Amino acid sequence: MFEIRYVSKNDKPFWFSLDKYISESEFEIKIRDHRGYVIRNDGKPAGIMRYNLFLDIIPYLTLIYFEEPHRGKGFGKQAMLFWEKEMRELGHKMVMTSTNVDEHAQHFYRKLGYIDKGALFLDNTPYEQAQELLMIKVLVT
Repeated sequence: MFEIRYVSKNDKPFWFSLDKYISESEFEIKIRDHRGYVIRNDGKPAGIMRYNLFLDIIPYLTLIYFEEPHRGKGFGKQAMLFWEKEMRELGHKMVMTSTNVDEHAQHFYRKLGYIDKGALFLDNTPYEQAQELLMIKVLVT
């Protein structure tokens, strides 16, 4: 059975087995502010999801990640719809995410109604990577 709940301190080993980017202090903030989730399947952890507020007003999904055996089973879509519903209930009118242009995730987001709205180039910086594609979805019409 699919379920999502807020991340807790007890999730730390599982979280850090999947999330190689977040610092321990930022992990604590995700717990405190309810901006991190553990996604479970049949009572076992399957994936994680986290977000921040872009410009302090727009929920910005910074990571959704599943263990390999749980990929391609629709859990990502269910998790995104859950998160969008929660953001709508919190009064947000729009959500945002991003992905590298060389990653398949952009197609996943587009299928969910996200539209391209720009890009970030981090070449010649300590965080050099492929172009980061910025995407939004309006939650209210």
